[in-house]
Amino acid sequence: MLTHCNAGALACVSYGTALGVIRAAVELGKRIHVYADETRPRLQGMKLTCFELVRDHIPVTVISDNMAGSLMRKGRIDCVVVGADRIAANGDVANKIGTYPVAVLAHHHGIPFYVAAPTSTIDHSLQSGDDIPIEERPHEEMTHIDGHRIAPLGAEVINPSFDVTPASLVTAIITEKWIAYPPYKQSLKL
Repeated sequence: MLTHCNAGALACVSYGTALGVIRAAVELGKRIHVYADETRPRLQGMKLTCFELVRDHIPVTVISDNMAGSLMRKGRIDCVVVGADRIAANGDVANKIGTYPVAVLAHHHGIPFYVAAPTSTIDHSLQSGDDIPIEERPHEEMTHIDGHRIAPLGAEVINPSFDVTPASLVTAIITEKWIAYPPYKQSLKL
């Protein structure tokens, strides 16, 4: 199983969303091994997700963000579970930058891609992911590590916080009330 960024208790209170799904599976007796993307540039996957999983005695391996496709090709990842910061009415999902390429890779390899989020994340005023505003983060997150510049002066930076995964790549959206399946315009209605 692969997860991207942190959607556990540290980010989402108590049980968490994506990590809540993982915790529930473990409680049901499933043998789970989680691959956690490091989640550049802030490293939330490595720092937060791994911290929570290790504390809960759930086996976890940190991987670089660009390693998921190789592990999928080798058959080491059988599903992906991520959180969401916002979900549009059509099921498009905004989550930490890097989620979209993971969804594309999962789709290519025939691996289910699940989104776990509270119903409060669903925004019916947004018709699609094109309507979701994406924050641009400080460039220093990319150009510096621990206050030390690692990028050459003069290099331009693009550092969006989130990307949008089209609903067509999402197998299901897991909420605290129900599991929504395509077509999302119907299944996400409250």
